[in-house]
Amino acid sequence: MKSLLLITGGLAFGAMAFAQEKPNIIVILADDLGFSDLGCYGGEVRTPVLDKMARQGVRMTQMYNSARSCPSRANLLTGLYPHQTGLGHMDATRPAWPKGYAGFRSNSDNVTIAEVLKGAGYFTAMSGKWHLGKTANPIQRGFQEYYGLLGGFNSFWNPDVYTRLPKDRAPRQYKEGEFYATNVITDYAIDFINQAHQEEKPLFLYLAYNAAHFPLHAPKEVTDKYMKTYLQGWDKIRDQRWKRIVKMGLLQGKSELSPRGVVPESLFEDETHPLPAWDSLTKEQQTDLARRMAIYAAMIDIMDANIGRVLDTLQKNGELDNTFIMFMSDNGACAEWHEFGFDKQTGTEYHTHVGAELDQMGLPGTYHHYGTGWANVCCTPFTLYKHYAHEGGISTPCIIQWGKQIKHKGSIDHQPAQFSDIMATCIELAGTKYPKEYEGRKIIPTPGVSILPIVRGEEMPDRFIYAEHEGNRMVRKGDWKLVSANFRGDEWELYNIKEDRTEQHNLIKEYPEMARELENAYFEWADRSDVLYFPKVWNTYNKGRRKDFKEYKDK
Repeated sequence: MKSLLLITGGLAFGAMAFAQEKPNIIVILADDLGFSDLGCYGGEVRTPVLDKMARQGVRMTQMYNSARSCPSRANLLTGLYPHQTGLGHMDATRPAWPKGYAGFRSNSDNVTIAEVLKGAGYFTAMSGKWHLGKTANPIQRGFQEYYGLLGGFNSFWNPDVYTRLPKDRAPRQYKEGEFYATNVITDYAIDFINQAHQEEKPLFLYLAYNAAHFPLHAPKEVTDKYMKTYLQGWDKIRDQRWKRIVKMGLLQGKSELSPRGVVPESLFEDETHPLPAWDSLTKEQQTDLARRMAIYAAMIDIMDANIGRVLDTLQKNGELDNTFIMFMSDNGACAEWHEFGFDKQTGTEYHTHVGAELDQMGLPGTYHHYGTGWANVCCTPFTLYKHYAHEGGISTPCIIQWGKQIKHKGSIDHQPAQFSDIMATCIELAGTKYPKEYEGRKIIPTPGVSILPIVRGEEMPDRFIYAEHEGNRMVRKGDWKLVSANFRGDEWELYNIKEDRTEQHNLIKEYPEMARELENAYFEWADRSDVLYFPKVWNTYNKGRRKDFKEYKDK
């Protein structure tokens, strides 16, 4: 039988002393989802399941990720900032690089939620995208069952790029043309839910969809539903989202919609330039770009329906009310690399599709991304995108559902939190402790705190929250945020987030003492967390890469 937690009259809610079984815990992570893509966050994509979860749970508006895929995943699973695990940059193994950027340190000084909860009697399973490098797979890091994509991105149509572990497990069989990754990842998630139920163990499930990361793949009939919507163009869609966001009360203060964004200087773009107005594009460009965004919307639509299958399974097993569920995205929407997206894995080639080509977009054998213009929409109302520490890069929609334990159902919570808090939250839910040592290894203390006060309708403690990726960096405390973007010259900007969530009014000249306090806190954190000034790291250990890309692009 699952372990029961006994209750006595004087024990507080925070001690997790409920006259019921330990809760199941399911963490659902979407990939490259923008802040306002979901219906319950102002979007036009059909997401009835997640919208219902929001009505029955709580929406957080200021949950921060770590700006990019694998840093966020390391952050989430270990409760440490990504540099503390070696993933300050990306998942490749770089032994010559500084400690914070050398690649994920498996079986070293960190521990995963799965490892901790497995020791607390949980059945631990993962279905979906791993993206934490090749030095260890999910089974080696505490998960008892796994199915999914070990790398960062690949076809949604090809079963050969997905892996079932442990290796002695018989994989599911699908007929020719039946495989679609989002559906199959959910099939396995349901298998794991049922397995835990049959074994009468509490479940920890990490359900990490690769939707809606490029390549943009979806069945034609679902994509077709969205074409009329996105032919309106990114300017009209963004304005519509903004009006819904304001009406929903998703922002505090007197925030303004950020202006139409820019295409930042990057490996593939020599100079920063403004995004064009939709009406300035040719009809062929508009149709091609609308098709790209329609595929993206279809991927979210399908993911939402599959989350519904997960909830139905829990309901059938009589476990829905006793399952703590979090839904989030690993970073802001992906603006790579310019307004027209790309059509090759290299990210360097673009083709305007016309005529019969349009119907083939998103189907097997294709490779598309939607580009910066639509990313600007997906991050509405914020500034910038994935990679950056401005709100568009690190703000995720976050929905928490937990049956009757949600004090204010349908509420919106504006308190800041960070992915490092998820470890602490799971530990409190499981009634266990974060280890000082694990299998003889000393473990770095987690900086995170439990976010269960938000479930209880209480205040979170005031603290510093940090982020750094590719030199884009920020520190947040209370209402104040100090932030810098590398392509803007690495200059600090200061914002009162409560009053100016979209970061339109830089107050650094008006409040220099606040800026100095935050800057000092940032560099103290950087010193103790293996965070360096990234352009220096990049230039020292990866000389010539941008030059090489430019030569490739110019060929």
